[in-house]
Amino acid sequence: MHPTVVISAYRQALDDMLNILKDISTPVEVNNRDMMLKIINSAINTKALSRWSTLACNIALDAVRTVELEENGRKEIDIKKYAKVEKVPGGIIEDSCVLKGVMVNKDVTHPRMRRLIKNPRIVLLDCSLEYKKGESQTDIEISREEDFARILQMEEEYIQQICEDIIRLKPDLIFTEKGISDLAQHYLMKANITAIRRVRKTDNNRIARKFKIGKS
Repeated sequence: MHPTVVISAYRQALDDMLNILKDISTPVEVNNRDMMLKIINSAINTKALSRWSTLACNIALDAVRTVELEENGRKEIDIKKYAKVEKVPGGIIEDSCVLKGVMVNKDVTHPRMRRLIKNPRIVLLDCSLEYKKGESQTDIEISREEDFARILQMEEEYIQQICEDIIRLKPDLIFTEKGISDLAQHYLMKANITAIRRVRKTDNNRIARKFKIGKS
């Protein structure tokens, strides 16, 4: 049999299959939660998961809805990039839930900084809040105590200027991918600003996407 005949038959079979699928298919409203849960249940329900199928279906749907972003009429759902499974020791399976926000496993840099902030103004940084030494090695010979004191003063003035620039923005919360010096922590704490340091770039991107803010 000639290959063109075989290809023609396969093409006809494909057309017939698509027509049958159109006839038996059912339109689905993606905003109908009950309908979506039924579809998810038919896809993931197995013997091993049957005991927690309701919980698993709700978590799966809520996770997708949480990372869903619509811009200019186009929906973007990137589970791999913006959804994360965090395992916390203790508890039971029924305690599992979807956190509708961004979880960052970090503590505040100063014990007197606020830990509970509602509707915060957020600043995202990819720079350090500490004295930046020169990229090339520099040797300084200090012969007087006044010179050493002046060098320390210059470092303090540098940190103070950076912190004052940030404080002028009146943020409640700062995330930075780099370090924060003790002096910078002091200035920020006095301004009632909470700071979190050494945040991963992926977490910074998640925060920016969630709250639709730019990164400085």
